[in-house]
Order: sequence, then C-alpha cells, then structure tokens
Amino acid sequence: MAALTRKKLTPGQVSKHLRKLKNWKLEGEFIVKKYTFKTFIEAVGFMNRVFAAAEAQDHHPNLENVWAFVTIKWSTHDVGGLTDWDFMMAARCDALR
Repeated sequence: MAALTRKKLTPGQVSKHLRKLKNWKLEGEFIVKKYTFKTFIEAVGFMNRVFAAAEAQDHHPNLENVWAFVTIKWSTHDVGGLTDWDFMMAARCDALR
C-alpha cells in the first residue's frame, strides 16, 4: 500500500482496497468482519490483540463480542468515512487472528 493518509477514499478506491481483504464487507461508511472462535477466551484474547494494535496506531474500531464471535467495524470518524488507515488496520486484524 502506498503512503497512508487519513483522507476520505472515493467509492472506487474503497472497492479496490476491499478486493484485497478476505471476507470484509462494506456497510455504509464502515468495513465490517465477523470472526468466529472456538471459545469465549479465544475471542477475548483476539480482542486484546486488536486493542493493543489500535492503541499503537491511535485508530480505534467499533468492536462487539458475543460469546465466541467478534465483529469489528472500521471507519475514520473524523473524516466521515473510510481511509487507508481503516484498510491497513483491517489487514492487521486478519494477521492477528
């Protein structure tokens, strides 16, 4: 990925980035993925890794945990849409899995 910016992406740029990610979906101004784990503890461990990565980048997702399922939503709230940072962090979440 080229230099990361916090500039709102165009719909074409969003589509291009989305094709590079596995099982992420566009929902309004968010990219969303639901992860499934074997246990609640595994799900929480994953969430803790995401928390640490998000804090290190000062870019935080919307997270939801229901038993062994974790749903992550990325968007850059201060620009009102998706940026390179969201896609970078989505890829990072996949790597943390």
